[in-house]
Amino acid sequence: MEPILRNIAGIDWITILIFLSLFFVVLAKGAFYTRFLNFIILPFNNKYIFMYNKKEILLNWFNLFFGLFLIINLSLFLYLGMELWTGSAPSSAILVFPLIMGSIVLFLFIKLALQLGNALIFGIQKTITEVIFKKLSYFNYSGLIMFVANVVLAYIAKESKVVFYVAISLILLANVIGWITILRNHQKYITSNFFYFILYLCALEIAPFIIIGSFLKD
Repeated sequence: MEPILRNIAGIDWITILIFLSLFFVVLAKGAFYTRFLNFIILPFNNKYIFMYNKKEILLNWFNLFFGLFLIINLSLFLYLGMELWTGSAPSSAILVFPLIMGSIVLFLFIKLALQLGNALIFGIQKTITEVIFKKLSYFNYSGLIMFVANVVLAYIAKESKVVFYVAISLILLANVIGWITILRNHQKYITSNFFYFILYLCALEIAPFIIIGSFLKD
């Protein structure tokens, strides 16, 4: 039996990140146990949305903990995806990963600022805040899917594109469920302000991803 050399470079810092992100979930569960239980079943039950849609919608510790959890796992998921597609880990991982994370934080901050600014201009702060809360809730839930995928891609099936595709499919499914919930809950408002809704959808939801896609393609 010939020995098989496994490249474990980078596993140490990935392990630290995975445990750090898990630490934020533990904090969220410990400090907000009931809220955490409702959050875990979010795609299958809207109880979480109805219970917390009016209470400190955006600025609260639960959202902060899961927001940090999401950012770490999304950054790691994209990094592992890059490694999967290039066939090898970037030689400057210590620079590449912070760059990915910084870009995600900047993107989310700018997008959130534009959404809240748009709400302020048109005097629809309450509605937009509720929409953002619902979107963020389902997006944060996607972090759980990314976490599982990161563990599998880092330690179990490192070169599995199937795992990556399945994870992306589940992430899209979770967020599509979120959008369906938003459209259903705000159906009357969207119908009476259809033009503004289309403008919001194109300018703040679709356009940023088109720009990013064009940039990455170039």
